[in-house]
Order: sequence, then C-alpha cells, then structure tokens
Amino acid sequence: MPTSKLVIAGGGPAGMMAGLLFARAGVEVIVLEKHGDFLRDFRGDTVHPSTIALFDELGLAEALLAREHDRVTDISATVGERSYRVADLSHLPVRHKFMMMMPQWHFLDFVRDEASRWPGFTLRMNCEVADIHQVDGRIGGVVLTGGEIVDADLVIAADGRGSTLQQASGLHRQNLGAPIDVFWFRVPKRRTPHNDTMGRFTPGTVIAMIDRGDYWQCAFVFAKGGAETIRGEGLDAFRQRVARAVPEIVADLGAVKDWDDVKLLSVSLDRLSRWHRPGLLVIGDAAHAMSPVGGVGINLAIQDAVAAANVLAAPMAQGRAVDDLLANVQARRMFPVRVIQRMQRAVHAGVLGPALNASAPMEAPFALRMLDGFPILQRIPARLVGLGVRREHIRSPETAKL
Repeated sequence: MPTSKLVIAGGGPAGMMAGLLFARAGVEVIVLEKHGDFLRDFRGDTVHPSTIALFDELGLAEALLAREHDRVTDISATVGERSYRVADLSHLPVRHKFMMMMPQWHFLDFVRDEASRWPGFTLRMNCEVADIHQVDGRIGGVVLTGGEIVDADLVIAADGRGSTLQQASGLHRQNLGAPIDVFWFRVPKRRTPHNDTMGRFTPGTVIAMIDRGDYWQCAFVFAKGGAETIRGEGLDAFRQRVARAVPEIVADLGAVKDWDDVKLLSVSLDRLSRWHRPGLLVIGDAAHAMSPVGGVGINLAIQDAVAAANVLAAPMAQGRAVDDLLANVQARRMFPVRVIQRMQRAVHAGVLGPALNASAPMEAPFALRMLDGFPILQRIPARLVGLGVRREHIRSPETAKL
C-alpha cells in the first residue's frame, strides 16, 4: 500500500522535528524552507529538558549533546542588588536535568542530519510557500512563490507566527494581548564555569540576561508600542538605562554601536481557535504565538510535532486518510497551550508590569521571596518551564533506515 505524502511548510524546530518523525515512520515527507540555510540570528535558542528527553527516547540524546552548547541547571532573578533563585532543574524526573543553550542553527542542522537518514525525507531550501492549493474543496498542497504547486495528502503549516498558510486558510487567530515588546542585543562576556542566565529588575527596567558562553543575549523589556519613544531618546540614553540595571557590563556596552545592533521583537500572545481544515494542520508558533517568558516557545512547538506524529504518522504510513484525526492533535495540545499562556499572562501582569511601572526602589514580589526562601518550591517553576504540561513521548512507529 503506498504511503501518504506529507508537505511541511517551515523548516524551524516544529517543522524539522515533524519531518524527522514522519519520515522515521515511513511517510514520504517534503519540508519546504524559505531561507537558503539556518544561519540566522535566532534569539530562542533554549532546548529544554522535555526536548532533550524526546531525543533520548529516539536514542539521539548523546549525539545532540555532542554539539556545541552550554548548560543551565538553575534560574535566578536579581531585584535591585539582591539575587533570588527561582527554579532548580536538578530534581526533574528525567535523565538530563538541565536546559541546553544551543545556537538554533546547530540544533536544526542536527535534526536535518538525522532526518536525512530516512529514505522518505526531503528538505527543499529557498522554497517559500505563498498560498494553499485547493483540490475538490480540500487543501491538496501548496503554491510556492514562483508558482510551482507541490501536491500533498496532508499539509502541516509550521511557518511561524504570521503564518502564510494559516492566513490563507481562513483559520481564526484569537489575540490574548501582550503588553510588552522586547529589544534584543548582544554584549561580549568572558566564559565562566557556571551558566549565569538570569533576569534583572530595577525601577522601570527589566532585562533578561541569557548566558551564551562568550556573550550575553540581552532582552530589554518595555511596554508595548514604546520602541520609537526609546529610539527617540537616543542610543546613549538606552545604553545608560542598561548600565543602571546591569552595571557589571558597562565596559562592554560599546559593542552596541548603533540601532542596527538592537533588534525589535514585537511580542504576540495568541492562538488559533481551530488548528485544522481538511488537508491542513497548523502547529507551533503558527498555531499559538507565545511570549518570551520562560523561553518555552520552541519546546512547545516540538511537543506539537511529536503529538502530530503520534496521532497521524502510522495511518499515513499505511496510506490512510487522516482528515478525521486532525482534531485529535489539537485536542491533545490545546490544554498545555492554554495553561502556559495563562501563566505567561500572569507574569506579564504580576511581575513585568509592576517592574516597568515602578519609579522607586522596588521590593521583590512575594512569590519570588517565597521561592528563594523555600528551595523545595523551586521545583514547581522548574517543572513548568523544564517539562511543561502534558509532556509528549515518542509513540510514532519506526521503519528501516537507509
């Protein structure tokens, strides 16, 4: 019996993970990626314990860990001059009790290399999807920007927030409201034995400091819509605000030479009310844009890919139609998406908002003081961030490799 043909739009974490798992199950898979390579300036480079555990189930964890990365075993926040420990990952019920800080192009290269070992996997670079292709009232493929039609028995839209296929399909996106935006920039640093990823809170300023080994990836958080006001105050004023919040990096702020070194992320928090139409399934950021809070977006997207393969890969490998099964994927994944987005909204309102509005020295929120004072409580945010809600496990079948 011939297998079904799957077309995946988007070669990010969700699309590449889905490509690996469906090809592993014996499905003919084509992943379409609009860029020519993965060498882009990603900011979301955290690989959480939930994702490492999935690769462990695939027998690939050690190969993944052999790639360049740093490890985060705990998370802290600094309010004023006092540091508070927020999450301790060392008690998680998985073999690898840490987050990996891995450049996303290395992660995607790894997944591509493993997926390419399966005979049904094809990755086409420089292929931008422009529209859906309808056949007899259902989605039967995609149209590329050059007009080429790529037929499919099923299309998975993993083309990120602002998804072309989601918009073309008419699926409705519910905006949950994100009161923040973020400026991203880099500052060089010396490597240290321990990864020092942390959050910094001072009156009117919140900065996430992500330790990338030889540089800080800094996320300067501000009220939504305030980018032009901050730019209008000038780069020197911006650097001074950063210096007041993180005085130990003052000497290295010269690395931020102009506004081209400061990238704006317009934060979205939304989700589709329906993730599918006949012939189409939407996953990852295309189905639910997440806030940067917790750095969970990539890992939620990968969990979506695993759930999709668990539900759909076996019947597709048998050549069966799967339109009636698409709702099962959404039903499986909607609950964790809602929980994490609710948590992110709570952090926006209860932590980030008060810090950004503060004009005088601030006291650490009660929850932060409790977490620091009672270390056993640090296991709760560690579990939520590190493993998420309703973890997925590899249930999709495996066929013979090349």
